[in-house]
Order: sequence, then structure tokens, then C-alpha cells
Amino acid sequence: MMAADGWRELKAALSSVIPAERLIDDPLRTLAYGTDASFYRLIPQLVVRPESEAELQHTLAECRERELPVTFRAAGTSLSGQAVTDSVLIQLGRGWRDHAILDEGRAIRLQPGVIGARANQLLAPYGRKIGPDPASIASCMVGGIAANNASGMCCGTAQNSYRTVRDIRVILADGSLLDTADAASVAAFRASHGELLAGLERLAAETQGNAALAEKIRHKYRLKNTTGYALNSLVDFSDGIEILKHLMIGSEGTLGFISTITYDTVVDEPLKAAALAFFPDMGTTCRATIALKQAPVSAVELMDRAALRSVQDQPGMPAVLRTLPEGAAALLVDVRGNDEAELEARMRAVQATLEGIQTLEPVTFTRDAATYALYWKIRKGLFPAVGAVRETGTTVIIEDVAFPIERLDEGVLALTDIFHRHGYAEAILFGHALEGNLHFVFPQGFEKPGEVERYQALMDEVAQLVGVEYGGSLKAEHGTGRNMAPYVELEWGPGAYALMWEIKALFDPGNLLNPEVILSRNPTLHLENLKPLPAADAIVDKCIECGFCEAVCPSTDLTLTPRQRIVIRRELARLEALGNRVTDADRARMTQLEEAYVYQGIDTCAATGLCATQCPVGIDTGEMVRQLRRDRSLDKAALARRIGRHFSGATRAARGGLAAAGAARAVLGVNLMEKMSTGARRLSGDRLPQWSPALPRSAPVRVLDHAPSGDSSRDKVVYLPSCATRIFGADHDDAAEARSVMEITLALLDKAGFEVILPEMIGHLCCGMAFKSKGQYEEANHKARELNRELLVASQNGRYPVLCDTSPCTLQMREHLDERLEMLEPVAFAHDHLLPRLTVTPLDERVAVHVTCSSTRMGLADKFVGLARACAREVVVPAEITCCGFAGDKGFTTPELNASALDGLAEQVKACSAGYSNSRTCEIGLSQHGKIPYRSILSLLDRASGTP
Repeated sequence: MMAADGWRELKAALSSVIPAERLIDDPLRTLAYGTDASFYRLIPQLVVRPESEAELQHTLAECRERELPVTFRAAGTSLSGQAVTDSVLIQLGRGWRDHAILDEGRAIRLQPGVIGARANQLLAPYGRKIGPDPASIASCMVGGIAANNASGMCCGTAQNSYRTVRDIRVILADGSLLDTADAASVAAFRASHGELLAGLERLAAETQGNAALAEKIRHKYRLKNTTGYALNSLVDFSDGIEILKHLMIGSEGTLGFISTITYDTVVDEPLKAAALAFFPDMGTTCRATIALKQAPVSAVELMDRAALRSVQDQPGMPAVLRTLPEGAAALLVDVRGNDEAELEARMRAVQATLEGIQTLEPVTFTRDAATYALYWKIRKGLFPAVGAVRETGTTVIIEDVAFPIERLDEGVLALTDIFHRHGYAEAILFGHALEGNLHFVFPQGFEKPGEVERYQALMDEVAQLVGVEYGGSLKAEHGTGRNMAPYVELEWGPGAYALMWEIKALFDPGNLLNPEVILSRNPTLHLENLKPLPAADAIVDKCIECGFCEAVCPSTDLTLTPRQRIVIRRELARLEALGNRVTDADRARMTQLEEAYVYQGIDTCAATGLCATQCPVGIDTGEMVRQLRRDRSLDKAALARRIGRHFSGATRAARGGLAAAGAARAVLGVNLMEKMSTGARRLSGDRLPQWSPALPRSAPVRVLDHAPSGDSSRDKVVYLPSCATRIFGADHDDAAEARSVMEITLALLDKAGFEVILPEMIGHLCCGMAFKSKGQYEEANHKARELNRELLVASQNGRYPVLCDTSPCTLQMREHLDERLEMLEPVAFAHDHLLPRLTVTPLDERVAVHVTCSSTRMGLADKFVGLARACAREVVVPAEITCCGFAGDKGFTTPELNASALDGLAEQVKACSAGYSNSRTCEIGLSQHGKIPYRSILSLLDRASGTP
């Protein structure tokens, strides 16, 4: 490894082209950014975030000059160790998310930083999707999908990246660029790299001339196979450009960098049905699978009894799961169609196929959306089910193999026997049955004596069974990585293995692109650099570091993600556990990590809990962060108590501050106010909050002097305006809506015929979230108890529902107040109770909608959009804008979080007349960064429903 001076020299050389903030070498971020979803750990010396091809080529040139290896990283959701390094990690950022729809949706051009689900979202209006459909599609990126030849539940081998790639744009180890869609680029490459292309064509001719090897390759790729390089390119093509294009698929960053890929898309059939079929034993289940291979099905997912048992006690699971006999298994059969007739015909065909095969219950299809989702929830919940119950300190390993389908039943039984003999009785089996692709999932620790050896013995026997005895694939869809590199020759044999080394030498003679991945001479590579997972915090100890949370985290592009926050907490816990074995270097490292974590891990966490919605084991990293804030702010408990006990005065003071800021704005103007605020904040060391041009007027609380109508025929509702809406009024610059949220809500309720009840002491009430977010749990609980008492009185112990006009507060109250209280969120209340009572005429406007984190957590996204569509001609839901990052007051105290989270919003909503949400503080940040006014969704409904 190069000396420290050498790394500094590399960083200095790169800084001539790449800004310093995108060249990262501090201990905290190199560890955090260097972590992927595998059970390996290597810490990069330098993390580089190029934003263009030119920057990436410059990075490769400087590393090549110093003979330094580089590894490319997209989302880091891969499982086999192909995205970790102890050298230079090249990480994709915002500059790699471009896309273009081609041929009316029949093709799509994507940069490698586009998330897979985003690609499908872009294609949805055309009734198309990309072929690959990995389980991680909501978080993994196209670069990783292509580089790993990831597949999934429906795509099989016919629709994976190898089969659906149309063109690629690739940068090779020498910095050269080839765009196969550009004739001029191809011609230039043929001239400059004729030797490389001739070498590939020679290998193809030799392979095609070797009948035994060619047939072996064809056999291997009738299965799902990501072990080694895509040797099928040598039998499928003779032209060097086509061979190169297809070799790049599944090459895991060892042959070059895919900067753009163009996919031929596939039809996304809109009508779906599913059946959960139960069989008495695995042999019968496998025979049913073989029969279904010829049936018109989209997916067939196999689950053994242990897998079904792991989820049978979770909420919502069918009762039949608990009554299945030992040895039973299930198939989840998914059927899709373009129209009713096609779907019905396909369901009948499946049932006819299964006639004569013994099932434990009649096979019936469901088209009910909730039941369909439940069936897939069972399947997708299997991996996290193991993760959630594993012993702290152990990891979760997924072995990913494929058998020839005609020998699936034999293979399953033999593999199960191996796992049991090696003491892995808790392993569960599931997989993509039609392709013979099985996943064995089991917990594995490496700290106790003998565990590494036990795992090695298991892997040696699995490799011999699957790769040699059954001629299957040791890695069907998760990539070779480091995990299976020592077994590539065993599976493929010496001839094919030698071919792979020749391919590597042609592309990367210096072996600088992701060395030790796919090909390695180290027979124990898979047992080295194993990731420690020490106990750190009970809230997050079940984290499997999959990275699914990262796509929705507002600080992803600013500091750390939930996964990375947990990684650092674990490293600190590991260092602390060293006790008297700690070295001076360890102490220094711990101090650096602790100091940097204050901003990177704690201050820039929005702590909204949105990460828990994506986490397969339901972890809310924000809860861990709030606990850390509590530990850091114990000295502020007395201040929090004073504010809480004089809350009416505190909110009155806040309104006074807003009024003063408004007056200053009128005198000084927006530009001068912003400059003065920025300067004052800088001088204070960022202790003063940042003034925002979107800071609204103070709210007119006098509107709450509300007299009951006296009409006893009206339905009653308790209205609780949140403290945010009691402080923040309308925007200064919003000419179309000058009313506060309280005024709008009262007007709507009256229009819809409700009698409004206001709680006593309304100015003093707070749900406690403002205190909880700061870690002041004691005062948060006090305010919640106070509010609970007043709402029970106002609602007559739950006789009348309670409407809060702010979504995050509603969620907080649902989680902490008396169960007798029916807490209504503004979107759900408007959708379910106001719409039916009002005459709504959609406005001739294009409007934007921001679904808040709390609405997402409460499952209200569809109702939110549906409500907006009932009120406006066109509704825009900005893509990849999840949490806005304002997080109560972060937009003032940590404005860079809000800015980073909403980067790109303005471009997406520029044609909208206004935006709508259901949290007043979120709307402040959205207005500032969206460059259009954002209002309460209740304003849109009020405007669309006219006068009574």
C-alpha cells in the first residue's frame, strides 16, 4: 500500500480538476462510504466523486500513473463484496442520473446513477419497464444492475441486462471512451483499439471452434449465471464491438466503467393475479415448478417450510401458514396480462397445468390488490425475517445458486442436507423456481472460534455439489465478487477459467480495475476482511447494512445515510469494547470519529423515520439519533422545561419574531436581508438560524376566537391547530392565498357542515414532537400527557374525532396519545370526510404535490395524490424528492440539509402554479427551493370546492 505522502500527492493531482469537497479521505467518511451490503470490509484510502466522464478519465489517468487500483461504486447494495476496496473508491453522485426515453418507450438510455425503480417510473406512461427486476430495485442503481447482470423475480434469463442491452458507453482502464450507439465513436475505437478487438474476436473464434467448451458455455447460460465473465458473448457474437458490449455486462467494474447504457425495454402488463399454492413436500413442489416452466406465468417463487414459518406470526399473514405440516412448501405463482381475456386464459392454463399434482389446498388466483400485495409481502419478507431474529454480532448470508431445473428436486434435497450437516439448521430456502435459482439464507458469526472454518467447509461442499456434480451456478444473480472468486475455476474448469484471465489481460493489463473481484489467485479470499458487526445500540443492532434506506434519506448527498450512521456507531462501539487493549492509534481514531459524527451523523439527520419504511427489518435510525441528541443535551433539559411550561408565551414570542422579520424585510428588501442573515450566521459559527425569503407572516391566532354555530344537526369535530400553524401564517409573496392554515381549515369545516370544537388552552398545547426531535423526551412526554388530557375533554373521551392540520403532529399523536382518540390527518380527513360533502370542480391548473414523510409512513400517498387530482387538472409528484429535510426547524438551523434534499425540485415544478403539502414548516422549505408557493392541501380543496 502506498505511503501517506503518496495519497496526498494523488489527492493534490486530482484537485486540479475535481473540487476538494469531492475528494474524501477523512476516517469517518472513508469508512462510511466504503461500506456495502456484503459481509466484507475494506476501507478506501480515498473516495472520489467525479461528476463527469472527463473527471472520471482524469482520475483513472492519475491512478494508472501511480499503479493504484480503483473500484467503482453505485448504490452499494451488492452482496458479494464486489464494491469494496482499500485503495481508491469512485462513487457515483448526482452527475450520473441523466436519462432519455427512446422510440416511444421501446428503449431507454440511462446513466449509471439512476435508481432502477426510477427507470420504471419513467417508462410507466408507455406501459414498459426495464427487463431486470432485482428485489433491491427501489434502491439499487442501473450501474450496479448492469455490472452485476442482476435479474430478479420475473426477468429470468430472457430479459436480463445481457439480453436487453442495446448500446453502452464505456470508459476503459486506459481512459478511452467507446459509445456503441455512435458510428463515429465505433470507427475511432476500431482504429485505436484494433488489437483489443482482434484479441476478443480471436477468443470468440477459438471458443466457437471448441465444441465441448462452446456447449458447456451454452449450458451454463441456459441457467441464471453470474459466476465469472459473460463467456456466452464469445459464442453468441463474432464482432469485437458486440463481444465487448456484452462482456461489460456482469463484469463488476473489472473491465471498465459503464457511463451510459441503453436498454431495449419490455412490456409491463397492467393486469396482475397471484396464487399461493401449498404442496405436501419439496419433491412435489419441484415437480410442479417443472410443469409450470411451460405455462404462461410471470414468476414462480418457491418457499420451503422453514421460510414460511419465519413469517407466519407476522401481522396480516394467512392463518394457513401456521397449520402447514412439516416438510410442506409453497409456490407463489404470478400471472399477468394486457387485457381481461388474456389474464383469464393464463390463469386457466396454470390451473390446468397443476391438475393431477397434489396440493394441500385448491389453487385459486386472487386479483384483489390487498391480497396480491400480501402474497408478495410473504415472499419479500423472508430475507429480513432471518435478519430480524439473528443473534447480535452475526451477519446474514445469502447463498445464491442455480440448478438445472430438471434436477431441481434432487439439488434442493442435497443442498438442504449439506446445510444441516454443517450445523445450519436455521437456514431457510426460497428462490426463483422457474430458473432453478435458489437462495439459502442463514445467520453467520465469524467472531467465535471455529466459525470461519465451519463456513469454509460449508462453502467448499456447496461449491462441489452445485458447480461440479450438478453443473449449476454458484452465483446465479448476485455477482461473483470476492465471495465466489476462489471457486470460479472449480465451477468452470481450467479451460474456461484461462479464457477469463485472457479477457482480463486484454482489457486491464495492469490489473487496476477492481482487482481480486471475479478473478483471484487467493484461495482464501472469501474468508478475509470479514465485516465486524458489534452490538452498538439495540435500536439498530438488527441492521443488515443492505442500503435500502439510502434512496429516501434527505442527507444522502450531503453527509451520511442511515446505513452509514449505523456503520460509524458500530465502529465506535468496537473501539470502545477494546478496553485496555486499545492503542494510541485507536484512541486517536475514536476521537476523530466522535468529533466528526456530531455534524455528519447527528446534526444533519432529519430523524423523520422515513428510513424505516424502506428498511427490511423496520429500523428507524432517526430514533437512535434522537437518543444521541438526548445524551448531548441533558444540560438543556431545564430550558426545555421552561419553554414547555410557558408554551403559550413561547409561541407568542415566535409570532412576534416573525412580525419583526417581516417588518425588516419590508424595509431592507429580500436580498439585503438574506445577506445580513448569512453573514450573522457565519460570524456566530452557524449558531444563529438562517433567515429564509420564504419565511411567512405571523399567524393570526385571533381566528381561533371561534363561536359555535349552535346547529345541533351538524356532525362535530375537534380541531387542533398545531403549534406550527399557530405560529406561521401565509407567505408574503403568495398573491393567490393570503389566509393562514387555520383560516382555511375553519372555512372548509364550515362549508362541509361540521360543528367545530376547539380545545381549551389551545395556545399552550403541543404534541411534544418539537421537544422529542431535540432529544428532550421528558418534556415531550409532559406535553403529550397535557394534550391528551385536553383532547379527551374536548372530544368527550373520544366521542368526536380530532382533526390536526399538520401531518407529522398527527402521526406523533397517533403513536403517543390515548387509543380512544380518533386522530385524523388532514389528507385522510379531506379525502374521506370532506370530498363527499363538497361539490368540487377541478381547477384548470397544473399543481405539485409533496407527500410528507409522515403521510408516507401512514400509507396516505395514494390518497394524497388522489385528493389533488380531484381538485386540479394536472398533478405533478416530483421524482426522487422524498423527505424535504426541513424537519421542523432544520431548514433554519441546518439549511444545507433542506437545500440538498430538494436539489432539482425547482426544475421539476417550474410549470406548476403552486405546490401543496400538509406540513407548514415543510412548505417553507419547499417554497424556497421549489421557486413556487407551497400551501396546505386544504387550500387546494377549498379553492376547488368554491363557495357553499
